[in-house]
Amino acid sequence: MRTLGLAALLALLASIAMVGGVRAQTVFERLIMPGDLIEGHAKLEPKCDNCHSAFSKDVQPQLCRDCHKAESEDVSRKQGFHGRDRNAASAPCKSCHTDHIGRDADIVRLDIETFDHNLTDFPLRGLHQGPECRSCHAPKKKMREAPSNCFACHEADDRHQGRLGKDCKACHSEEGWPKTKSFDHDRTKFKLVGSHKKVACSGCHAGERWKDLPTTCISCHQAQDVHEGRNGPRCKDCHSPKKWATVKFDHDHDTDFPLRGRHRKQKCESCHTANAFEFKLETTCVACHRDDDAHKGQLGTNCEQCHQEEGWRRDVVFDHDITRFPLLGLHATAPCEACHTTARFKETPRTCVGCHGKEDHHTGRLGTNCTHCHTPNGWAFWNFDHDSQTDFPLAGAHSGLDCHACHTARITEKIELSSSCYSCHQNDDIHRGSFGRRCERCHSTQTFSGVRAQK
Repeated sequence: MRTLGLAALLALLASIAMVGGVRAQTVFERLIMPGDLIEGHAKLEPKCDNCHSAFSKDVQPQLCRDCHKAESEDVSRKQGFHGRDRNAASAPCKSCHTDHIGRDADIVRLDIETFDHNLTDFPLRGLHQGPECRSCHAPKKKMREAPSNCFACHEADDRHQGRLGKDCKACHSEEGWPKTKSFDHDRTKFKLVGSHKKVACSGCHAGERWKDLPTTCISCHQAQDVHEGRNGPRCKDCHSPKKWATVKFDHDHDTDFPLRGRHRKQKCESCHTANAFEFKLETTCVACHRDDDAHKGQLGTNCEQCHQEEGWRRDVVFDHDITRFPLLGLHATAPCEACHTTARFKETPRTCVGCHGKEDHHTGRLGTNCTHCHTPNGWAFWNFDHDSQTDFPLAGAHSGLDCHACHTARITEKIELSSSCYSCHQNDDIHRGSFGRRCERCHSTQTFSGVRAQK
């Protein structure tokens, strides 16, 4: 029986072999096919050499790649799962994808619980690690067909409404869509420096306007321009992005007028009432302080001869010694207006009596040359020495007398007084002239009433 069965099989095979062409091959292949192909390969089932090469197993992987061109390209470029996974790139396709197991069989055998997404072109990072696979991979579509760009998934979340293009990762990251910003503004024509780094995007890009924005300071900060346009639109000449109120303009170095004293504390607009960069100011004192000139121009315009920048009305630095009236004694500490009662300084008298006439308790009897007796150190200080400068030394009771007691007339009239006792004390002579006029024979200068012994 066995012999007859084998013989019958051989006879059948022989008859099939005698049938020529494709038909004979198809019948033979169907007889030895181990099972039905999957639904996706069903159209290839009638002809085995679509996937197989007779007597050569090495050719089969290439036949798979000839059909699955996308996966083949991944392997060649070492991208995607088949190009990144070492086994998928080197092992024969059938080692993972075994067919002939029925129309409804799953030969992909993807385990979503253990699948390593890092082996794809889209590693899951940040918030992408949380969602389920079907959030990105639509049903009945190949896994590789899932979009890999941000905009394809997040178009509905794009509050810019496409105005910034589709390269979302230029500003956002996978750590958080609305809050994490990694955009490098330095790649634009406007680098963010100083306080600009802390400003929210909407602070400059109002209304989602991102292109063709002005880059000048005044275009954004015009409302903050305390100069109200007087200094022109080039804010950066004085201000810096670090802090608006910080002025970097060096008036001492960049101009011919270094700021000293109270000038340094003044606001720019105190002097620069017009555009400071177009209209240069005069640097003379009187150009700004003409209305402050108490002298009404009578002393000229060279104010710095007397005044300094520490204070207009104080600390006068004028050297009075260069005039014909050096300041000595109490004159050195007297305020200017004590002598210069008007702005006409040159008309101020230089004589003592010119200023102190009302203080002359001699009422003019001793003339106008006060310096004969007084000094600038004080009105009560004397510099006249009656003992050495006259022929009548003041001794005894004479030393305590007031000048007017003897000098009843003006000294300047050069009326020579007699040095005899009788010339002054005639009215005091109780002897009525009976003893002559040489009073000094009996009396002394200590006291008139005393009598001294005669030798």
